[in-house]
Amino acid sequence: MAEFCLDCLNKLNETRDTKCLTLLIIIVNDSRTNGKNHYFLTNALALLAALVLQSKYLTDGDETMEIMWILLGIAAVVVLAVLLIAYICYRMAFFTPRRKNVPGDAIEIPKGEIYEVFREPMEAWAREVRAMPHEAVSITSFDGLTLHGKFYEYAPGAPIELMFHGYRGSAERDLPGGVQRCFRVGRSALIVSQRCSGKSGGREITFGIREHRDCLSWIEFMIRHFGPEVKIILTGISMGASTVLMAGGRKLPDNVIGILADCGYSSAREIIKVVIRQMGLPVELGYAFVKLGARLYGHFDLEETSPVEMMKRCTVPVIFFHGEDDDFVPCEMSRINYEACASRKRLVTIPGAGHGLSYPVDPETYLNALREFFGPEASAQN
Repeated sequence: MAEFCLDCLNKLNETRDTKCLTLLIIIVNDSRTNGKNHYFLTNALALLAALVLQSKYLTDGDETMEIMWILLGIAAVVVLAVLLIAYICYRMAFFTPRRKNVPGDAIEIPKGEIYEVFREPMEAWAREVRAMPHEAVSITSFDGLTLHGKFYEYAPGAPIELMFHGYRGSAERDLPGGVQRCFRVGRSALIVSQRCSGKSGGREITFGIREHRDCLSWIEFMIRHFGPEVKIILTGISMGASTVLMAGGRKLPDNVIGILADCGYSSAREIIKVVIRQMGLPVELGYAFVKLGARLYGHFDLEETSPVEMMKRCTVPVIFFHGEDDDFVPCEMSRINYEACASRKRLVTIPGAGHGLSYPVDPETYLNALREFFGPEASAQN
């Protein structure tokens, strides 16, 4: 593009034909009007670079024009810097390289000291779930990705929890405890490898923006696969919780009888700001670059929707769990989601529990709250 702009400016220099300049302006403006903002910025940068290279045509001893070209050169550098920082933010927050397979029979657990305390039960859950019979299933997402899952049956006809893992997590790392919990309350489980995780396709995490539409596709699959009478509870942990909360604001079939959201955030905007603040960076400026990176390179809007907004339209019962010592997703975010929820709801906070650890810290409180909230119709136990 820069070479083409340079050719046009050479033509302008030789012939004084203003049609060449008009053509350059049309090229840059067409990128913007077609909604291709990343092309618009790139083409604008190319035009600026070409203008700087051809400054001799307009300067000819004119000091004012020389200053203008200096300013244009500075502007070009600024645009390039903005694009570069936005790209770095995109790579850090959203882009996911292919994960390496965990070797042999190794068990992966979340990183951090708070999880080491529960390593033994987590590894036991993972090994038990690996050994359980299951059905491998898959769907095609709305944007053409193949997404994979595993179905664990408690009993024929039992209600099924459709379970989603957290940010940069995996079904095998985040959800074995959930499968065990499902069996304790008389439910089957379908654990999903979200886009970018496990065998599922995709390279970008979108903080629930696209993932909640995947949830809707999984619901459609379950009704086709398990029959029109299947009862479904949408379940998620961390980003998975926010994913199912976003789905909860959509029009859902009657098969969906409830939502379980464990330590979900209130919006992508707010949780990203929390992380930026923890990094010691300027919050508003940092978020602006992250949002720009999502728009330019991921082609999605971080603020298209959010759990707190979708909860205002929710019509199915929702139970919220959150550890009171969560230092990653503040417990206050579940309180915000709870207050916004328009349907029947309950909030259970667990003292002493860190991020995603409400069930391991106090399983009996967790299980009793589930049984009381959903009732016997959400269980295959007698």
